[in-house]
Amino acid sequence: MFTPNPIPRPSGPPASSTPLGDYLNQARHGVDSGYAVLPRSLAEAMPLPWQQQMRNLLAEFHQAFGHLQWPVYRVVPSRYERLVDLDDDQLAEVGCTVEVGDDGELEYRMRDGRRIDAPEQHQVLVSCLDPIPRQHPGGWQPTPAAPPPPAW
Repeated sequence: MFTPNPIPRPSGPPASSTPLGDYLNQARHGVDSGYAVLPRSLAEAMPLPWQQQMRNLLAEFHQAFGHLQWPVYRVVPSRYERLVDLDDDQLAEVGCTVEVGDDGELEYRMRDGRRIDAPEQHQVLVSCLDPIPRQHPGGWQPTPAAPPPPAW
């Protein structure tokens, strides 16, 4: 039987044509402009139905893009720090040097010699200990320190 009332339309904005991009563009843990990283230990700690769905999605993804030449990725836990808070090893990691200038003040420079103005406001990405615990057969254990990436 037909009704003379109009069909109710869903309220709210229309569905996005880029739902994954929209979601990842919001501030999320493990996401930057090029990659989305999931700590394996946390993914494997999710409930079994979630793991089964994720396994199926990843299998589809790898089937669709398995023909590409994939590199091996090295994920290094990192955090942003102010340049003036770094030690010598961290400065070397990000390609900076610090020396006393003619005026007696510290001067921070990039590897190519460019001076960094306002180093107290300049933030750089440096490696850190991984705060995400790993699950082992004996239970949860903190992750070992990741080796720093090579300083080129």
